[in-house]
Parts: sequence; C-alpha cells; structure tokens
Amino acid sequence: MDSIDALVIGAGVVGLAVARALAQSGLETIVAEAGPAIGQGVSSRNSEVIHAGLYYTPGSLKARLCVRGRDLLYALCASHGVDHARCGKLVVATQPSQQAALRALQDKAAANGVPVQWLEAREAQALEPQLRCTAALLSPATGIVDSHGFMLALQGDLERAGGMVALDSAVAGARLDAGGALHELHMADGSVLGARLVVNAAALQACALARRFEGLDPAHVPAAYYAKGHYFTLAGRAPFRHLIYPVPEAAGLGVHLTLDLGGQAKFGPDVQWVDSPDDLEVDPARGGAFEAEVRKYWPGLPSGALAPGYAGIRPKIQAPHEAARDFLIQGPGEHGVPGLVNLFGIESPGLTSALAIGEHVRDLLLHA
Repeated sequence: MDSIDALVIGAGVVGLAVARALAQSGLETIVAEAGPAIGQGVSSRNSEVIHAGLYYTPGSLKARLCVRGRDLLYALCASHGVDHARCGKLVVATQPSQQAALRALQDKAAANGVPVQWLEAREAQALEPQLRCTAALLSPATGIVDSHGFMLALQGDLERAGGMVALDSAVAGARLDAGGALHELHMADGSVLGARLVVNAAALQACALARRFEGLDPAHVPAAYYAKGHYFTLAGRAPFRHLIYPVPEAAGLGVHLTLDLGGQAKFGPDVQWVDSPDDLEVDPARGGAFEAEVRKYWPGLPSGALAPGYAGIRPKIQAPHEAARDFLIQGPGEHGVPGLVNLFGIESPGLTSALAIGEHVRDLLLHA
C-alpha cells in the first residue's frame, strides 16, 4: 500500500486551502477530488462575495475565521494577481420596523471588529440614487472575487510546495487507525492509499462520507440537510456600484444584489429546502417572487428583466426552522481519532474563510 503524509478529500476552495496549508508545512499532501476538475461543486455556485464578517455570532468559528480569512484573502489576491474588487456593501432596511434588526447587526459587527457605518435614507441614496430604504449599514470591507482564479492560485501554491491534486479520484470510505499510525483510504477504483493525516472537506458529501469511516463513532456525524439557492441574472447593467443586501432572514441573507467583476448584476440566493444535493434546476416561475423581493429596495427594476441563472446547494447541518449552526470543524479532540479532521456545514462564509480554515485545520493536526 502506498502511503503519504496527508490526504485532503475534496478540491473545492476549502479543501485546496487546507491542502495548501499542510503542504507549506512540509507535508507530502494529495487532494483527492471525485470530479474531473477543481471547484465544481459548492465553490462554483455562490455569490463570489468576500464577506466582511458582520453577520456571525461573536466568538464563533464563523465570526473569527471570516474576519481572519477576509484579510488573508485580500492579501493573497494582491500578491497573486487574483481579480477582485473591494466594492463595499449596503445592508438595507426597507421599512421602519426593520431598523431594530439593522441596529442589532451594527452591534454584532462592532463585537466582531468589523467596521460599518450607519446611514440614514438620504445618505444611502446619495451613494445609490436608485435605492429605496429607510436606513442602511455601509460595510466598506465587503468585496467580490474571481472564485476560480482564487482556487487556481491555491492549487498553484499547493503544487509549488510539493503537493498535488488527483482528479477523478473518489474516496469510497476509510478504515481509521485508532493509534493514528496510518489510516487506510479506500478509493472508488478499488485501490487503497495510506495517510497519516486525513481531512474530510467533501462539502455536500462530507456527512455521508464520514459515515463510511470505519473507526469513527457515528454519533459524531451530524445529519445533512440541503438548502437550495437560486440566482437570477439581470438583462442590462444595474445602476448600482455597491452590493445591496436586505436585512438577513432565518436561513440565509435574503435575495441580494451582487455584482461580478464586469459590473453585471445577479440576484439571489433564495432558500428552498430540498432532499437531494443534485437538484440544481432553476425554475423560471420563481422569477416573479424574485422581482417582488428586489423591488422592495429597487423599485425601478424593469419588468421582465430577470432571467434564470444558476442554483447552488448549501451544506446545512441543521433542519429547516432550526437555528443556524456554526461551522463544525471536528478534530481529534472531539471524536478521538488521531490525525482526522471532518469539516461539516461549511457554507457561507466558507469561501471568505477558506485560508483561515486552512490555518485552523493545520493547527488542529500539527499542534494539538
């Protein structure tokens, strides 16, 4: 049986960031990716937003890793020439009853060390004349990034450090060594690979895969739930320079307006709980509901200007109507298996947090 220092399962943005951190620490590291290319799952079906870190419970992993990851991401974009823009974001209250929630968000941002500025309606409309709101929070640290360019930069760093990505290399299961000497990874093609360290960064498949890890108590594996988010695109250019977000809702951040690096606008995601992570169809009939949500803050949206775009699936570890859970980054201290880290529920702000998650996993494995 061939063996290596570290195997990371999943070549999405988080898996690549973790593998990069391990390889740069001197470990022989391979990323096993089931698909034919990197970043074809959750990492390619999101808003490509660099989140500032204002939404998350102070002290939580999401709060700490988002703020740290944001700074690391901007630095990497600058050093590696990854396309990005620090365009800023307005979180808007569209009726007076929402202003209390906006104030609470301002307090949460302050607790997380994230700069925001309260704007009265006239101040927000001076920045964005087409915007309708009663008040807004300006987040100047929010931005957008070429997510595929970011992943290519991570892959490049990984390979320069001696690591590699193995495409079309699905992991079927594992037999874990309770002593931490060498874990056996059973590949879908029937081969077996040994690794001293294993990181399960399989995103939508992480929970199902962990249940096929012989030697891991199933009690440590949460149930998986899938929240589908649809995106619609705008015909023509939007009259906005900032991202526009409504006050957040229970399972997501509301139907918001984001811009790509070419200035084109898209709207989404909404929230639809589904049974399968493979359900990626966009129903054009949802366009009417999207228009109604967008007109709450952009009443000038032309009728019929939205077209179906794409859909993504959030890897949730809480059921519908349950409170949102923090990232579950589960190391040997939680499940008792040396050399294993499982990453569960890595949804937004996973892209922003990726480099900080890489640091965190590296430290769990090498400095425990």
